[in-house]
Amino acid sequence: MSGTLAGWLQILALVAALALSYRPLGDAIAHVLTTPRHLRVERLVYRLVGVNGDADQRWSAYLRGVLAFSAVSVLFLYGFLRLQNLLPLSLGRPPMPADQSFNTAASFVTNTNWQSYAGESTLGHLVQMAGLAVQNFVSAAVGISVVAALIRGFTRKETDRVGNFWVDLTRITLRILLPLAFVFAIVLVAGGVIQNLHGAESIPTIAGGHQSLTGGPVASQEVIKELGTNGGGFYNANSSHPFENPNAFTNWLEIYLLLAIAFALPRTFGRMAGDHRQGYAIVAVMALIWAASVAIVTVDELHSVSSRAGHAAGAMTEGKEQRFGVWASALFAASTTLTSTGAIDSAHDSYSPFGGGMTIFNMMLGEIAPGGTGSGLYGILVLAVIAVFVAGLMVGRTPEYLGKKLRGREMKFASLYILTTPTVVLAGAALAMARPGERAGMLNPGPHGFSEVLYAFTSAGNNNGSAFAGLSVDTTWYNTALGLAMLFGRFLPMVFILALAGSLAGQAPVPVTAGTLPTHRPLFVGLLTGVVLIVVGLTYFPALSLGPLAEGLQ
Repeated sequence: MSGTLAGWLQILALVAALALSYRPLGDAIAHVLTTPRHLRVERLVYRLVGVNGDADQRWSAYLRGVLAFSAVSVLFLYGFLRLQNLLPLSLGRPPMPADQSFNTAASFVTNTNWQSYAGESTLGHLVQMAGLAVQNFVSAAVGISVVAALIRGFTRKETDRVGNFWVDLTRITLRILLPLAFVFAIVLVAGGVIQNLHGAESIPTIAGGHQSLTGGPVASQEVIKELGTNGGGFYNANSSHPFENPNAFTNWLEIYLLLAIAFALPRTFGRMAGDHRQGYAIVAVMALIWAASVAIVTVDELHSVSSRAGHAAGAMTEGKEQRFGVWASALFAASTTLTSTGAIDSAHDSYSPFGGGMTIFNMMLGEIAPGGTGSGLYGILVLAVIAVFVAGLMVGRTPEYLGKKLRGREMKFASLYILTTPTVVLAGAALAMARPGERAGMLNPGPHGFSEVLYAFTSAGNNNGSAFAGLSVDTTWYNTALGLAMLFGRFLPMVFILALAGSLAGQAPVPVTAGTLPTHRPLFVGLLTGVVLIVVGLTYFPALSLGPLAEGLQ
């Protein structure tokens, strides 16, 4: 079978699998978020936390729950990392330094999973399982909980209640993430991903030497790192390591897992909103952007004109696993950077200037096509609010979305959301480039070196977690700056999302009239796509011009 045919078949199989799971998975999530029935184990969790599972919260109380839970999670994980040498299954690993522990704790709690360390040589099994893997579950559940509150803001009327954070968090974790992770972890083990508690073992090589290989509970962490769009690898090589991703089937399955929930959430939105057409419109925008990105990255890696001599010598296969090839690597790269996953099966730093630049641009779009678990949907819904507002300006009418007026208060929250992440990203990159010590950490000169710094802060600020490599980030300054970028990039937008939810929930619905913009038709799909590319994408155009665009045009 030719590489081209194999590439097309895996893309078509992926699209088919996502289409098949769109309805049942989206409906299941909607049911979990709306059913009044609590499971017995859930009631036990509520008693332990000390909350009333039948009482809804104001948006401010919901926000306090999100922030309090996340703050405790950061402190817990930080302590785990600092004390790992005293814990069982530490494999003799020393405690992680303070600045790196802060960076790692902030990274996993914010669903970023940026790693400035090599997991197999830095962490013991207990920290991997009870520290990092646990945060992979709950950080994903936090994102879905926040978007659930926003959807309730659109659907509820004349109330100050947007749901109960502790109920949403518990249900998503126990009813959605854990069962799916259990099933697909078994599939990964059957596909060759390892799952054991072995330490480092010396293996004889074919050259007559010895190599130390570390085992561990890889499959159980691998499945939730993809399913929850987390991305942090058990091994430093992430999903290019054969213990994490041994063959073409597991590679395809991991791509499916990192897209499945994010692409199904628009169905959840449509069902909770009482109009499935609204969900179809949102998922259509996500699919259009995803398909365009996959096409651009794949074509550029296959037929790059930026370096014809290098391409003839096989330069576009540099940094790519031969067991996957260019097609699968490009599909993984586009999907992982359009979600907030950040897992990699190839070295993005080795991509062509425009191919690598596209992975940066994917993250700059705000991780909305389809984005992270929860964060992708609430991000694109804010952009839908902006799109409706723009349409209202063009016809001189007060904008409405899903029966709610978009007044000055709502637009302020939406605008602050749109401005937050670019501020974090661009300010962080500018500060790094202004400091001689941090510039010295770039291992490549010129535009490519700037691209490495820009990629790092784009990845951190958008909670992606992948890296361009070629940049020495395990320093006190970078660990601190990137950790702060992850925290601000995660929780400041959530403040504005929940404030928007509370503002919308307090409104009475307005009737649909002849002048109401239909938000379920192809016209709105095109308008929203244009808003995504123009309002968000062009914000970063000057920075892209100094990095990948300048390198590609040299």
